[in-house]
Amino acid sequence: MATVISQANCYFSSQLLSLKVVQSFMTANNLESALACDGISQSNPPEQTWIAGWPHVRLNRRGYAELMASDCNQARRATSPTLPKLGFSMNGQALSLCETDLDFRHAMQAADYLQADGQSLVLASRFLCHNPLPERIASTDFFHDAASIAQEQGLSFYFLGATEDMNEKAVAEVQRCYPNLRIAGRRNGYFSSNQEAEICADIVAAGTDVLWIGLGKPKEQLFCIRNQEALRGVCWVKTCGGLFDFLSGKNSRAPSWMQATSLEWLYRSILEPRRLLWRYVTTNTHVVLILVREKLRQLRNQ
Repeated sequence: MATVISQANCYFSSQLLSLKVVQSFMTANNLESALACDGISQSNPPEQTWIAGWPHVRLNRRGYAELMASDCNQARRATSPTLPKLGFSMNGQALSLCETDLDFRHAMQAADYLQADGQSLVLASRFLCHNPLPERIASTDFFHDAASIAQEQGLSFYFLGATEDMNEKAVAEVQRCYPNLRIAGRRNGYFSSNQEAEICADIVAAGTDVLWIGLGKPKEQLFCIRNQEALRGVCWVKTCGGLFDFLSGKNSRAPSWMQATSLEWLYRSILEPRRLLWRYVTTNTHVVLILVREKLRQLRNQ
């Protein structure tokens, strides 16, 4: 099934492209090549590889971390507080939600950067795209590249999400691994909507450069869009799902061979069957059906 998903992902329905995405990421001349998974170079970095109608940054993890640092340093030099750049993760669950949840789709369209968090997207780009992705940028791996460069350049991190216990343990582990990294603050992910303004004000007042927000899809993306203006002054906001559970040691990563073969979902389903098995079965199946349908439509139109 992993191979089917990998080959199908590049054919996700072009109907997901709204006028906003067209205006933001492509011109009329490159629309056709984008839907065919062509890589597209923009006037400003980073270059992008289009998969399933969505633009993914064509960078390795270190390059993405350097982009984060560059954006943060540019925002620091601005004469007035700027809106934060929004970095969202794209994987099978996200592709499925984009078709079934209009608010989530609009949130993903508003992101400044989408990175391929799923190995299936990377494999699909290698088989079907002229400019494939160099590697998967899983948030759990990318965090360490980001923390390393942030420590070097004096950038500060804020951690929002997970339970109080897991959040505290995650931050403690980060401080152990990166003793010179500036920690602007932390907060658990259990709060009501009427607390959001106060939370955002605290994050900004703490002098946060990069906000890591782990609330799960679609909650974390919707939070970012809803509060982007309230977070003005923060340089970067990165959604990270269950990152804090991994940093704290609660959850473990799949063996490297399972990650490389797009089977990490199976490993995680075995560890947490009640929470994840049904989600993976339904979203994976949904994505395959959508992509096969779109591929057949494209073949008929050739």
